[in-house]
Amino acid sequence: MSINKILAHIDNNSQGFTAVDEEYGNNDMVKKTLDKDFDFAPVLQPSGFATKYIDVKSQKDSIIKLAHGTTTLSFKFKNGIIVATDSRATSGNVIGTCQIFLTIFKRSVVANPSRHTNIKNTHKIASQTVKKVIEINPYLLGTMAGGAADCSYWERELGRRCRLHELANKERISVAAASKLLSNMVYYYKGMGLSMGTMVCGWDKKGPAIYYVDSEGQRVKGDLFAVGSGGTFAYSVLDTGYKYDLETADAIELGRRAIFQATYRDAFSGGYVRLYHIKEDGWEFIGLEDVGELYYKYKDQMHL
Repeated sequence: MSINKILAHIDNNSQGFTAVDEEYGNNDMVKKTLDKDFDFAPVLQPSGFATKYIDVKSQKDSIIKLAHGTTTLSFKFKNGIIVATDSRATSGNVIGTCQIFLTIFKRSVVANPSRHTNIKNTHKIASQTVKKVIEINPYLLGTMAGGAADCSYWERELGRRCRLHELANKERISVAAASKLLSNMVYYYKGMGLSMGTMVCGWDKKGPAIYYVDSEGQRVKGDLFAVGSGGTFAYSVLDTGYKYDLETADAIELGRRAIFQATYRDAFSGGYVRLYHIKEDGWEFIGLEDVGELYYKYKDQMHL
């Protein structure tokens, strides 16, 4: 079912779009925006609406307060790049992985703001098996932290554009160019409520490379990143055990241990540890391990 049909159904069952937020436009103007593809909130100034009603940085008490919770990391070593993530998804007053529900909820807030002023934030585990690594192509991986729908959509769009680049230029896109594409795409939507912090990791003609890109358009190159609510706990393990000349087995173990430690200390991270190794001939999926089982492997080292 298309988004317009869903919104029409909501209209029929709620006596139409009755209320007006004078700051963002009247009913007729707002309805005109719904006749187009629904990319933004159905108001004349989507960025103003997002700033007022949606909190993506946990700095204010907004009606729509997106829950954040994940741990992702990647680092370079002598034999390539290790990418590791947890697999837990949490949700607050909206279902973070359902873009249509979020869209309808946004419209409901515009129509009847007073109905939602007493909504309280509750963080629930929506899933323990989310795949937070997007396989962009056989040589490129992207990690997901922030809003699940935002990360998944934009990284899949990045994969499409990388493929078009490959077809047009008869060669694979570089990691730097891929990260710049993603940064430019999301910068266009800056201030409109996107929530995304991703790492673009891969191997090209210049060797392995890692770039951090977020929903504000920020793009940073580095050798080691940990992103998400559990990132500080992961950094504590990485800072202790990381060195460039690690052997492959030791690097994999370091990534596994860092994610586990984050899931142990951070309530918003958990589920499974997912591991990848990026080499010159492409990425390799290492495995998926339950953090509950890893607890018994590491508990003696943690002095629990």
